[in-house]
Amino acid sequence: MEHTATLLSLMTFPDIDPVIFAIGPVQVRWYGLAYVIGIMLGWRYARKLVENKNLWPAAGPRMTALDIDDFLLWATVGIVAGGRIGYILFYDFAAVAANPLRALEIWNGGMSFHGGLLGTLVAMILFARSRNIPVFNLFDVVCAVVPVGLFFGRLANFINAELWGKLTDVPWAFVFPTGGPFPRHPTQLYEAALEGLLLLAVLAWLIYRRQALKRRGMIAGSFVAGYALSRIFVEFFREPDAHIGYLAGGWLTMGMVLSLPMLAVGLWVLSTARPRD
Repeated sequence: MEHTATLLSLMTFPDIDPVIFAIGPVQVRWYGLAYVIGIMLGWRYARKLVENKNLWPAAGPRMTALDIDDFLLWATVGIVAGGRIGYILFYDFAAVAANPLRALEIWNGGMSFHGGLLGTLVAMILFARSRNIPVFNLFDVVCAVVPVGLFFGRLANFINAELWGKLTDVPWAFVFPTGGPFPRHPTQLYEAALEGLLLLAVLAWLIYRRQALKRRGMIAGSFVAGYALSRIFVEFFREPDAHIGYLAGGWLTMGMVLSLPMLAVGLWVLSTARPRD
C-alpha cells in the first residue's frame, strides 16, 4: 500500500491557498468567491429563461426579469442562512450546543446543501406569494440554475481540501494535505461533475429540447431527483464526517439519509407534472 501511495502521490494536490487575499483581519476566500460566482451566474441564466417566451406556454412565466433581480437577495439569504443552520443541525449540533459561538465559526465547518435547499425553498415560497407568482414557476426556474452554484461550490471544497473520499488506488486519486499520507477519491470533483455539469446539461436539454418549462414541476422534480441520485452515488466513495461516521451497516451515511426523502419528493413531483395553464 505504501508503494502504491508513493506512485499515486505523483498526482500532487494543487498548492492553492484557500485565502485569495487578506486586508488586515478581513480574508477573501475561494469558498466565499465560489458562492458569489455561482449565485451571479445562476441569476443571469435565470433571467434568460424568464425572458425567453418561447420556452413557456402562452401565459408566459408570469414573472419578469425584474422579479428575478429582486429575488436575488432573497435567494442569497436563504442559501447562506439555510446552509449554515442545516450544517449545524445535521452535522455539528453537539459541538455548537457545547459552544454556541461556534455557530458563527464557518471556518470550523461550512454549509449543508440540504439546509441551503430548505432555506431557498422557504425564500421561494415567501417571494412567490409576495409577487403573486405561481410557486412552481419560480421553483422550475431556480432549480434549472442551481447546478451552476453546485459546480463552483464543489470546486471550492476541493481547493479547501475538505470532503474528500475514501482511500483508493485509482490513477486519478489525490493525497490531500488534510487526509493523511494515502491517496483518496477526489469526491468533490465527482460531485462537481455529476451535481454540477451533468445535471445542468440534462436540465438544459429538457428545457430547450423537450420544452420542459411548459409542464409544471418537470424541471423541479428532475433536479431534486437528479441531485439525490448523484449524491447517494458519490456517498459510496466519500469519507463520512469523522464525528458522525456511518449510521448503519458500515455504508449508510448522513448524506444518503438526507437525500432519500429528496429522491422520493422529486419522483412524486415528476409523476404529477402536467401542462401549465
